[in-house]
Amino acid sequence: MLKKLPKENMGTSNLGWLESRFHFSFAEYRNPENVNFGVLRVLNDDIVHPQGGFDMHPHENMEIISYIVDGEITHKDSMGNQETLKKGEVQYLSAGDGIFHSEYNLHETKDLRLLQIWVYPPKRGLPRLYGSYRFTQEERKNKLLNIVSSQEGNAKIKIYQDVQFYVSELEKDKSIEFDIKKNRQVYFVLIEGSALINSIELNYGDAMEITKESNIEIKATENSHFLFIEMNEQ
Repeated sequence: MLKKLPKENMGTSNLGWLESRFHFSFAEYRNPENVNFGVLRVLNDDIVHPQGGFDMHPHENMEIISYIVDGEITHKDSMGNQETLKKGEVQYLSAGDGIFHSEYNLHETKDLRLLQIWVYPPKRGLPRLYGSYRFTQEERKNKLLNIVSSQEGNAKIKIYQDVQFYVSELEKDKSIEFDIKKNRQVYFVLIEGSALINSIELNYGDAMEITKESNIEIKATENSHFLFIEMNEQ
C-alpha cells in the first residue's frame, strides 16, 4: 500500500529564525493520530536562517540523523565534538543516557536546510555514539546511496536500530528500482523536484508511507532529490 502525504497536510512552524515542516507530532504541532511510523519518531524539514540556530539542549535514548540539504551546519556537544557540515553530508548521534548539543547556521547570508530525523533505539541506555560522514554528490547521482544502517549493515554510518537510510539525486527521466525486504516498510521523502513512485506523483516536500509492498520504482519527472528509510513493519 502506498499512502501519499502531501506537504500541505503537515504541521508547520515559523519562529523567524527557523521555519519547519513537521512530518510527525512535534513542538506546537500536536496530532495523536500522527506520532510515528514504526521506529521513525521525528522527521523535521528545517530551514535555519543565517546566524540562527538551536542553543545547547539535551537528548536521551534517541538516535538522531541530520541530513544537510543545503547550506552548512555547525555542531558542538558535551562530548567535545565540534564540526561544520555541508550539502549532502550527514551527522549522527545516539544519545544513550544523555547528551547536550547545539546546532547553528553561522553563515552570513545563506540559509541552512536540513532534515532532522529521530529514530527510537532498540533499547534504552545504549552507549553514546557521535560521528559524521562527508558523502559526495557523485556517490548519490543517479543511484541509491545507503547512508545509514544498523551495526550489522554496510553503510558508512552505523547506528543501533535496524534501519536503512538511502538518498539519491536523480536526473529527469531517470529511474531507480528498490526491492523492499519481507516484513519491512518504507517512509519516503521527496526533498526537491518531482517524481513518480509506482506511478503516484510526489512533489517537493511530499512524503509517502509504503507498506505491504515488495518493490518500488522511482522515476524522476524533473531533477529530483529524495531520501527514504526502510525499517521493520510495526
